[in-house]
Amino acid sequence: MSESHPDTESSPTSAVSQKSLTIKSGSPLPLGAWVVPGGVNFALFSRHATSVELLLYDSPDDPYPSLTIKLDPVFNRTGEIWHVRVMGIGPGSCYAYRVDGPYRPRDGLRFNRFKVLVDPYATALTGVSEYDFDRARGYDPDSPLKDLSFSTEDNAPYVAKGIVAVRDFDWQDDRLPAHPWSRTIIYETHVRGLTIHPSSGVRYPGTYRGLIEKIPYFKELGITAIELLPVHEFNENEIKRVNPLDGSRLRNYWGYNPLGFFAPKETYASRGRGQQVAEFKEMVRALHAADIEVILDVVFNHTAEGDETGPTLSFRGIENPVYYLLEDDKRRYKNFSGCGNTLNCNHPVVRELILDCLRHWVTEMHVDGFRFDLAAILGRDESGNITPNAPLLERIAEDPILRGVKLIAEAWDAGGAYMVGCFPGLHWSEWNGRYRDEVRRFWRGDRGMLGLFASRLCGSADIYQHSGRAPLNSINFITCHDGFTLRDLVSYERKHNEANGEGNRDGSDVNFSCNYGVEGETDDPSINAVRLRQMKNMIATLLLSRGVPMILGGDEFGRTQRGNNNAYCQDNETSWYDWRLLERNRELFRFVRKMIAFRNDHGVLRRERFYTEAEVSWFDANGNYPQWNGPERALACLIRDLESARGDLYLMFNAEEHSVQFTVPPPAGAQPWRIVINTGAPAPYDAPDSGREPVFNGQVFELVPRSLVVLERPGHSG
Repeated sequence: MSESHPDTESSPTSAVSQKSLTIKSGSPLPLGAWVVPGGVNFALFSRHATSVELLLYDSPDDPYPSLTIKLDPVFNRTGEIWHVRVMGIGPGSCYAYRVDGPYRPRDGLRFNRFKVLVDPYATALTGVSEYDFDRARGYDPDSPLKDLSFSTEDNAPYVAKGIVAVRDFDWQDDRLPAHPWSRTIIYETHVRGLTIHPSSGVRYPGTYRGLIEKIPYFKELGITAIELLPVHEFNENEIKRVNPLDGSRLRNYWGYNPLGFFAPKETYASRGRGQQVAEFKEMVRALHAADIEVILDVVFNHTAEGDETGPTLSFRGIENPVYYLLEDDKRRYKNFSGCGNTLNCNHPVVRELILDCLRHWVTEMHVDGFRFDLAAILGRDESGNITPNAPLLERIAEDPILRGVKLIAEAWDAGGAYMVGCFPGLHWSEWNGRYRDEVRRFWRGDRGMLGLFASRLCGSADIYQHSGRAPLNSINFITCHDGFTLRDLVSYERKHNEANGEGNRDGSDVNFSCNYGVEGETDDPSINAVRLRQMKNMIATLLLSRGVPMILGGDEFGRTQRGNNNAYCQDNETSWYDWRLLERNRELFRFVRKMIAFRNDHGVLRRERFYTEAEVSWFDANGNYPQWNGPERALACLIRDLESARGDLYLMFNAEEHSVQFTVPPPAGAQPWRIVINTGAPAPYDAPDSGREPVFNGQVFELVPRSLVVLERPGHSG
């Protein structure tokens, strides 16, 4: 392709314009802004655009560009990709676009030359937190269509900008830990919330570097992977509501409203603008050095642009009908995400964007895996229907780069799709929502739960085995960011989301929780004893179950959100980790740490296949075969480790409100049973240190109300 020199507009005082710049036609690939010898190549996809302008800025704080380059549709366009190469600039350059074309909402086209737009492929953004979404909106509330109007207000002073990122980084021979699923224990947490509280004791609170400072804690606990709530760029200040209880401004805390899929969150960096890419890499490098994997919670189901009343920030103004699923009335957006719009994930262009993004985070940022928010949407076709063998899901699972990383699906969406157990592709693991609900129900004391509880303990064969899957396809969890914390699960019978400003209508009404006599915090020692025992019961169940355990960060020391089960907008002490609780609840922390170690020491609990009949036998409290659908709330099982010398385990679960006597079979060998876990006993006897486990020689073991006990018969040595 021949080189061209498009028309340029610039301010005579700008530093960019004073440089010796040469403008060339450039290359259509790769998309985004990439440093090339002597300059930067910019490439942007837009099918229906009639005009594209590249805006260059002297600094992130400049309200207007120093140089505007009008791309020539003859020399700066290949197919549907607009491109230009600017010689004389390099890493750190700030840029954005204006894209013009037809404004015909009835056809799904919403081009607006007055709106400055973010590059969907930008690998770093700046100023997102100051981005004035309302200035980008142009919504006419008096319009009978209740739709975006064609706004002539120039949003240039209020927008975010892309940064040409520095790619050079000293990874110091970094290697992915590559833990097998059988050795994986996931800790779900939030970069900011983990250390922003004054009690965290870190030098760089609320940042990637602050998370690095907590690595010794993670090592002490024993987890192998950190799953981070979204770090893709989002605007935490987009919410206009206030907390009706105290008048404080609400903020987008969780970050499930992405603006830049390739760009790590700028405000999570401690060193100021433009440093987020390097600091994120430093965090990954440090975690890998500690043998801890990094899993990102990614949101490829919708964007921050919302529905037809939302702002024009990027995708809408670049190629609206390609990037989004639209209704038959193309003014409207299909909304399977519950957030106003739905990405058109199986359109070839969008599919490539997602694949390019995932590869970028693996190859450039060295992450170890992804948890896909509302992943059922990734299986919807361009009409919004769930399709078998969805192209995107198959491409991700079979991609030569992505096939080796951890892939976790939240296998449902807000449009009613629920695909737990039938998510396409054997390489996908799934958040097992049934595990969460049915383990909660068993320990709450619901009747008729024995069979379901036993299935969850054994890896959920009833959900996964029929399709050729294994326990590793089940991500087991009791709590996650979305819902009650573990402490709140045993302290509240109903949600308390009044502070969210939505009249307590938001958040799930189905929590399978119990307060054991008092709603919320109490000084009653008997109630607190039951609550502590129940937290231990659920943590122990999680770590005794086949499958992959995930712990919600802070549950190990009793973090509370005061009954708020949807704290997405609570960037305050409601959500922040109060590390003072670690000292107050050392008994719980010790128990969680000991249970993780117990799981690691017993391969029979971690194997990546389902139990055989020879390996597990089930009993009721009297030693008989259980009535799976009966009213009893007590269950026992004998687990035989036929592949190692560890010996047998006898597990007893009492979810009754009274003590239950369990008949215990005699140990198979000469060695007596030892009591290795007992949630009904005070610390340290709830999880005794190795070599200090009490011996049990009896035939009947009495479990106190709502408790579990694990007996172990030592195996032979050698």
